[in-house]
Amino acid sequence: MKNMGFRWYGPKDDPITLQNIRQIPGTTQVVGALFDVPVGEVWPKEKIAELKKEVEDAGLKLEVIESVNIHDDIKIGLPSRDQYIENYKQTIRNLAEYGIKVICYNFMPIFDWLRTDLHYVLEDGSNDMAFEADKLADDPQEIIDSTRNGSNGYTLPGWEPERLATIERLFHAYKDVDEAKLRENMKYFLDAIIPTCEECDVRMAMHPDDPPRPLFGLPRIYKNAEDMRAIEAMHESKYNGFTICTGSLGENPKNDVPAIIREFVGKDRAPFIHARNIKFMNDKGDFHESAHLSECGSLDMYEIMKALHDTNFDGYIRPDHGRNIWGEDGVPGYGLYDRALGIAYLNGLWEALEKMNIND
Repeated sequence: MKNMGFRWYGPKDDPITLQNIRQIPGTTQVVGALFDVPVGEVWPKEKIAELKKEVEDAGLKLEVIESVNIHDDIKIGLPSRDQYIENYKQTIRNLAEYGIKVICYNFMPIFDWLRTDLHYVLEDGSNDMAFEADKLADDPQEIIDSTRNGSNGYTLPGWEPERLATIERLFHAYKDVDEAKLRENMKYFLDAIIPTCEECDVRMAMHPDDPPRPLFGLPRIYKNAEDMRAIEAMHESKYNGFTICTGSLGENPKNDVPAIIREFVGKDRAPFIHARNIKFMNDKGDFHESAHLSECGSLDMYEIMKALHDTNFDGYIRPDHGRNIWGEDGVPGYGLYDRALGIAYLNGLWEALEKMNIND
């Protein structure tokens, strides 16, 4: 696949180097971000230029950013949101100046993605991330107390320290935000930024809720195809698009992931794909991450890749999550080895599909 990418957290926070990524056959893209710019501030051109140069000097491309996070005031709908939206629009312009084509983002209140175990041990001795609903508290106050006391409770990935310090205030700020209000606030955001995206030729690619279910009384608005159609209708433009994360959507067994791909890639509304597998642990929907192979998880990765092939997908794709194997213990879910194996597997499926198509 021509636009196979690999997420990278930068030289300070990621033990994986750009040269490591460069050596993965078939990998041409780095999916990166600026992690030292506070949420809501404009991304400076000089920092974007520095990141782009670093990636290109390693022989790779930087065309997808994951993520430009959205300030909570926008999601809540506070009067201060207009300034944060103007900052976001300027960030879009700055990224476009350096060749960025896709911005992955999410609209999840408070949490990005959540797991109850970052080192769930598998039978083969490897470990990965897991989600077991019974291990979550029903009362948000337990989360607040857990965070305040520094106990080994819930995992809040992607959280800046200043947000962790204000978790109680955030829960209070979201108390009147239900699904309808969150959708209203998202439409306000999209109506403001999509004209800028169209001018700059930068496509927004919203990431699904992970897991795709309400948590702690907080609303979730990208859980399934019905939600996607509602978001699509908020602002009719191909620049209002989706990241289809096969694992996130696949965490709900009712979601037909290949069908979702056929619908939204077929309509050119999904410029970015996260390809990963998960394994259901029981009939309650608990799951753990798995190797990418179909036989290792609960998702049929062949059918997923076939849906991409049948819809002539030519956007960006990257492997997502995976196990810690061969003694690796870096950023949870983002090790080198298992994601590299995932790329080899996904590219192998794609090559087979291409050759089957030629023979047909």
